[in-house]
Amino acid sequence: MGHALKPTKASIPDEVLDRLLDAEKLKYCFECGICTGSCPMNELLPNAYNPRMMIERIYHSPKEALKDPALWLCAWCYRCYRHCPQKIKLPEILLEVRKIAKKQGKLTGFDQALKLIGEEIAFPASFEAICLHPERAEMELPKGSDHDAASRRRKTRAKPEGETPTEKVAVIGAGPAGLTAAYELAKKGYPVMVFEASSHAGGMLRKCIPEFRLPKSAVDAEIEQIKRTGVEIQTGTTLGKDLSFDDLWQKGYKAVFVSVGAHKTRKLGVEGESLKGVYDALDFLRLTNEGKNPDVGKNVAVIGGGNVAIDSARTALQSGAKEATLLYRRSMEEMPANPYEIKEAEHEGVKITFLVAPKRILGQDGHVSGVECVKMELGEPDESGRRAPKPVEGSEFTVLADSVILAIGEAPDVSFLPKEIEVTESSTVAVEPFSVITSQPGVFAGGDCVSGPATVVEAIVAGKKAANCIDQYLRGEKPQEAEQGRDQA
Repeated sequence: MGHALKPTKASIPDEVLDRLLDAEKLKYCFECGICTGSCPMNELLPNAYNPRMMIERIYHSPKEALKDPALWLCAWCYRCYRHCPQKIKLPEILLEVRKIAKKQGKLTGFDQALKLIGEEIAFPASFEAICLHPERAEMELPKGSDHDAASRRRKTRAKPEGETPTEKVAVIGAGPAGLTAAYELAKKGYPVMVFEASSHAGGMLRKCIPEFRLPKSAVDAEIEQIKRTGVEIQTGTTLGKDLSFDDLWQKGYKAVFVSVGAHKTRKLGVEGESLKGVYDALDFLRLTNEGKNPDVGKNVAVIGGGNVAIDSARTALQSGAKEATLLYRRSMEEMPANPYEIKEAEHEGVKITFLVAPKRILGQDGHVSGVECVKMELGEPDESGRRAPKPVEGSEFTVLADSVILAIGEAPDVSFLPKEIEVTESSTVAVEPFSVITSQPGVFAGGDCVSGPATVVEAIVAGKKAANCIDQYLRGEKPQEAEQGRDQA
């Protein structure tokens, strides 16, 4: 895209542009499109947000970029950065430009972005709290995306013209993917019933995202608005225990969407894992959200490097721990947690020790007393694309801890699925990528139970895609044919 053209009458100083848009990196940008192709916000709002085009607009048309709603639509998932061959940190670039827009009072794009979110996302307030929080924390922006206004827009939205669909759809799991699919299907006129195993709907939004990141009052309000579109939610109902797929077919459901999430914390597989004071991260966060604050003691060790590990460490400090130390077996560069979340955690006092791995959990009188660790070094990249950690011989040391929180990854529980539905080696549900249909006709799947643990925006995208695919299936239209029809319209 070149770096020779200098903007004229720029609202962004040249030196700022040069600092943000690294010329040495940009001159090797051959517009491969990886940043855009990997972006869930581009998939969700393709007409409003394109990361690759946003970089170009910031450089060549900075005055227009400051007013563009796209400036405010990055969901901070960092997929663009992790996939970019040049490792261009687009989220940080956008945040810096937003600060300039805020300083110059150019917030029309911000208001338009919030309107788009309210119109297109079933959880606008939750999305704002989770995905747009850097602006809140650093820029003191107004609370413009009130979910009540978005909800009023939903209530006045007309049902589709023509014959109302009569085919009933069942959704298994009331998390962000399932409720998004239910909401989108209800807008199309379908009767939808959501079955949820827990006593309350919301999935990870309710169970595991800490209150300081997402007030549960916002989740409650948004679920009520989803129900007002006609979606019914039946809680306390577990598929495979209280209900079977045969029951669903007999009750007249013509399609089923499986969106049960990934709620099982993976085991570490070391000595001492069953000691008192060892918590699964998801259980720990759930208990805290329910107001049943576990007594974690003064020193907490959190094992893992993802967003759940970061949330657990921050929650431990807010629950009364004096010190929370995160133990991660790779370096900062390979750490999968959102960089902004890492920065916030460190600001709050979370300590991170890199290149260490637990060998065993130590105990005294049946309770955790510490973690024996070994130092690691990085070798060649593994199947994940990150450099594989290897233990350094003779480097063992001990971290004192009153409790240990295991946050080494999550997996879906697919034990309830009938044998007709294919499951991958990673224990996720196998689906056809374009139609998201499983190996059993009429059964679709999406969200974390298909992709593995992902972000809220990715769950929302999965729910929207599933709703469109189910609609096409029930109308007897293949996904490819539906796309052609939209192109010709």
